[in-house]
Amino acid sequence: MAEFMNAPAVLLVLHDVAPQTWDDYQPFVEAVDALGAVPMTWLVVPDFHKHNALDAHPAFCRVLSERVERGDELALHGYFHCDEGPMPGTPRDWFMRRVYTHEGEFYSLSCEDALARLHAGIDMFKRHHWPLEGFVAPAWLMSDGTREALRVLPLSYTSDPQHLYRLPDFSVIDAPGLVWSARSAWRRGVSKLLSDQREQRWRQASVIRLGLHPVDMRHEFSRNYWLRTLKRLLDEGRMPMTKAGWLASQDAIVGRVA
Repeated sequence: MAEFMNAPAVLLVLHDVAPQTWDDYQPFVEAVDALGAVPMTWLVVPDFHKHNALDAHPAFCRVLSERVERGDELALHGYFHCDEGPMPGTPRDWFMRRVYTHEGEFYSLSCEDALARLHAGIDMFKRHHWPLEGFVAPAWLMSDGTREALRVLPLSYTSDPQHLYRLPDFSVIDAPGLVWSARSAWRRGVSKLLSDQREQRWRQASVIRLGLHPVDMRHEFSRNYWLRTLKRLLDEGRMPMTKAGWLASQDAIVGRVA
């Protein structure tokens, strides 16, 4: 048990999980399942772009329930995953909300508005009897109001591209992550170069996160990269875990030392 908790880990995280992205992910998930017991964290959007709300898709909800039974984790990933806030008022806001992403749903929300969407997401998880520990904002963008809201909710973690944060105090844990921009061939090429460099730099890291998006699955080059990288990290002895599972293992290590 001690060796299990101390082993370096790899966390496979599927972003933007929704009925309309399942066709993208399904072949990859089947390929991962064929590798053996590789738990995944699924970042679930309750009503992706205000189309096809999860509650209207019982068959897909059953898929998610079956994944929980297999040992996967479901985390809340925004509510609509689209940014419908007022027009950006500063150059920085314009860049973050119109160049970096158009999906920064929680980037400018007040605490009240963030709480309303977070409560709605939590309630949806409860209706389906899905355990819930984590929230990840779309594009990892959170307003001060969102952070304030997360401090008063029964959630245990959130994250950004390179860290996990324990709630409610936002204590930071290094958790480096690989993520691609796969919308065009040149972006996929640059993403591959950067990911190879980062993986080498992080060889001694206690955990590496693989952050996949549906667009990655639509191109053979990026899809194959993620599967090869996962296999290699597993072959190197990294333990596949969910985000919540890895955090629990860190708590156990701290408790044992104390």
